[in-house]
Amino acid sequence: MLIPESVARGLEEELRQRLAFRDTLAERARALRRASQDLMRRTQVVAARGTSPAPLAVEYQRLSRSARDLVLRLKGEGWRDEGVVEDALQEWVEASLLVALVRQRPLPSPRALGVHAEPYLLGLSDLVGELRRVAVSALGNGQVAEAVENLTRMETLLHFLMRFDYPRSLLSMKPKQDSARSLLERTRADVEMARYLERFSREGQQRSKRTAP
Repeated sequence: MLIPESVARGLEEELRQRLAFRDTLAERARALRRASQDLMRRTQVVAARGTSPAPLAVEYQRLSRSARDLVLRLKGEGWRDEGVVEDALQEWVEASLLVALVRQRPLPSPRALGVHAEPYLLGLSDLVGELRRVAVSALGNGQVAEAVENLTRMETLLHFLMRFDYPRSLLSMKPKQDSARSLLERTRADVEMARYLERFSREGQQRSKRTAP
């Protein structure tokens, strides 16, 4: 026999172990992704209602431990399976950044979150969409100044994201940049309309006062 049976069995066992580890990794990634999405929904509710963001801290810390455990597994025996957890880490980054903004904290760095450049930048790109939701909720509540503040954040983020021009094989940023630009323009139009209506209403009230008997 050209390849001994013992070598074949060894290869099969290694692949079985890798498959089992990969399945475990994928399940943990799915759980992290679901939890991150749920945290973002809850954070949006806090932002829309203007309630205290303090309760988010407990959930964020629990999620942070799960994310760090996943990253540690990648750095160990899972280094060949980064693609399995990339989407989950991207969602985790997005949730972390949104929670930081709503809690009025500095945005955590890639090092603080334990992630590489790719999931960090992709999560940061998706944060633009979350900020649009915050801005639209603010407009719905008549809080034009808060919407303007989030529009400014969106503009700052897009300016930052546009500096990363790399081959798509390394970093697929172009679709994210285009989406962020579109969301920014839509939000700018919404804010400008709200400003116009606010000014129109104020001028109408002033005219009513001047003409009142």
